[in-house]
Amino acid sequence: MDAFDKAKELMDEIKNFDISNSQELESFRKKFVGSKNIIKPLFGEIRNIANEKKREFGQYLNELKQVAEKRFNDENNRLESAESTKKADEIDMTRSGDPIRLGSRHPISIVNNKIIDIFAKLGFTVAEDREVEDDWHNFTAMNTPEDHPARDMQDTFYLKDSTKRLLRTHTSSVQSRLMENSKPPIRIIAPGRVYRNETISARSHAQFHQVEGLYIDEGVSFADLKQTLLYFAQEMYGKDTKIRLRPSYFPFTEPSAEMDVYWGLNDEIDYRITKGTGWLEILGCGMVDPNVLENCGIDSERYTGFAFGMGIERQAMLLHRIDDIRAFFENDIRFLEQFKAVF
Repeated sequence: MDAFDKAKELMDEIKNFDISNSQELESFRKKFVGSKNIIKPLFGEIRNIANEKKREFGQYLNELKQVAEKRFNDENNRLESAESTKKADEIDMTRSGDPIRLGSRHPISIVNNKIIDIFAKLGFTVAEDREVEDDWHNFTAMNTPEDHPARDMQDTFYLKDSTKRLLRTHTSSVQSRLMENSKPPIRIIAPGRVYRNETISARSHAQFHQVEGLYIDEGVSFADLKQTLLYFAQEMYGKDTKIRLRPSYFPFTEPSAEMDVYWGLNDEIDYRITKGTGWLEILGCGMVDPNVLENCGIDSERYTGFAFGMGIERQAMLLHRIDDIRAFFENDIRFLEQFKAVF
């Protein structure tokens, strides 16, 4: 039997090879398609074929190789399709589905969204900006020059090899940038993460979240500030919530105040967190200092405004009776799963 007859015999065998399962398919692959297949040696026989038949023989071998590869691919696809159909037929459509584990919103996000929603009803829009800030927007524009003692109130993280770039210590820097580039009326809240070089404990952290508010227009008064904050407190803590304002000091507001809500003295926790007074400080506020307006290019003779700021962690700790601020940053699933039902 010459090489041509052997090739024709292999063609018949390829077309008639019985393939009914994966084992037979693998046998076919090894014999006709694999790296040591039976067709490959026939290419070495071309030199023994008469010159006038060399071209015809070479073309036939290429066809033989292509037929073998096509048969393998077709049978492989057929068996895979049959296997998928079999698996689908075996599925019990009446069986209950696998449970899907539901996530939950982080308590900081829950409280942050609630604060945003409350002030949105009063016409405040959300403003956001960079966390790596320069000294001017973070301090100087807010009436805190380099030699001002108020800088000692905030331990700042400065960037390496720089005394002018820092991690913002409050979101007031968002206000200063916005006042530079906008004309009154301005009515915004600025939520975001801030950083201070503080010892981490149950009550303080080196990173936390703030929401600061700013309203600038003609004729804005302290009465507007008080009514705005009363509305916020009653929406946040309940319609019967009482507030009080105590004189305080902030370099960027004058006059300045701290706002307390009456938390009550219903249990031992209330006595501890309010130090037995029933009142609890929740935010700082005041009328925007005219120097701040002038620093940012706003006419302080024509416009007045108020500003306020609060820690989101503080609000979350109060609302959900959480006694350790570190719980917000540890990503403990057991802690976070408690907020699945809170929106």
